[in-house]
Amino acid sequence: MLFATRLGRLRSKVQVAKIISRLKAIGMVIPVLSFFTGGGFLDIGFEQAGFKVVWTNDNSPVFARMYSHGMSSWRKSVKSRPRMSEISNTENAESLKAVAVKREAFGNGTPDIFGVIGGPPCPDFSNGGNHAGQHGRHGKLTKTFVDLIARIKPNFFVIENVAGLYRFRKHRRFLEEQVAFLRQDKGYVIDYTLLNSLHLGVPQNRERLFVVGFKRRLATAALGHRPCVNEPWFPWPCINEYRGSLSLVWPSTSKFGETPSKPEDIPMELTVYPALFQNNPEKMANGIEWFNSYSKKFHERAEGDVSSKSFKRLHRYRYSPTVWYGNQEVHLHPSKPRRLSVRECLRIQTVPDQYELPEDESLSAKFKLICNGVPCRMAEHMGHAIASFLKDAGID
Repeated sequence: MLFATRLGRLRSKVQVAKIISRLKAIGMVIPVLSFFTGGGFLDIGFEQAGFKVVWTNDNSPVFARMYSHGMSSWRKSVKSRPRMSEISNTENAESLKAVAVKREAFGNGTPDIFGVIGGPPCPDFSNGGNHAGQHGRHGKLTKTFVDLIARIKPNFFVIENVAGLYRFRKHRRFLEEQVAFLRQDKGYVIDYTLLNSLHLGVPQNRERLFVVGFKRRLATAALGHRPCVNEPWFPWPCINEYRGSLSLVWPSTSKFGETPSKPEDIPMELTVYPALFQNNPEKMANGIEWFNSYSKKFHERAEGDVSSKSFKRLHRYRYSPTVWYGNQEVHLHPSKPRRLSVRECLRIQTVPDQYELPEDESLSAKFKLICNGVPCRMAEHMGHAIASFLKDAGID
């Protein structure tokens, strides 16, 4: 038994060494396939972390058009890709075939190492979706995504979803079933946890579930031993100075129209102040796009009063609640009698200012795209954590 274990480790090291040798020989950047791409916020983060998104999928024509416009403007600004960026595949995920996906992404030669990332639609695992779970119209797409991962067989993957998939018992049972399937039947080592974007330098209290998986030989090479199934092993991203940020003494409320004092000992980068008051967002693309309304509440709601479901007025020296403007939830500008603009919401999601959405799409579609996305800074930290782990396995 001991000999067999050592032999398995030796084979793992030899396989990884061969991959490393081939990657170094061609100077390859690790490619990634993106599912349920939406506006591409997760893609931006992973590209900022050094990966290359080579294939994307989203079956919404509206999202596909906005992705093309936004990602093209951003990539041209950073000179990563001069050509127009388009969604690679617009089929429904349920109709995708693994062989066809790999052929579209890689032609006839699958690379030695590649990854899969994606955040399947998730309202069915939250209160907003009435907890329809895996049987809901959107919830079943999480199982679809897991099945695609099993058939495509990437070297690593990242699944993002709402916290409810982890927190609620009936949904967590489904999560654990999917993890067990990928572990036992498909040879992945898997870890999962909840991350809050505020703890990663995003001015937003947004908690999300992340599931990561690596082929066993990669995880073993990175850790120097085979990970224990029931113990956490992945080095999740964390910025120590923000770890206790929710417990800080944040300012309460101020009468609308007054100028509250700047608090001490509050990291300004965790407040919405830079996003809403610096480098005037109204002079930028999408900067004056907001829903007009004539309710008296736009003049009456105190700055920082986010106690009700609707008409939450942000405080300039606090973080934002989760960027989600559906089901009549309305977020107001701290010092102006209006809703937040498209650009301001993009900034709270830490999307680069060079990312521009087309003028001719509806405001509803733009806000839905923004709300569905992962904050880019959060995605970048996740990408760096994946890259660091691969480097520990000898792949960089």
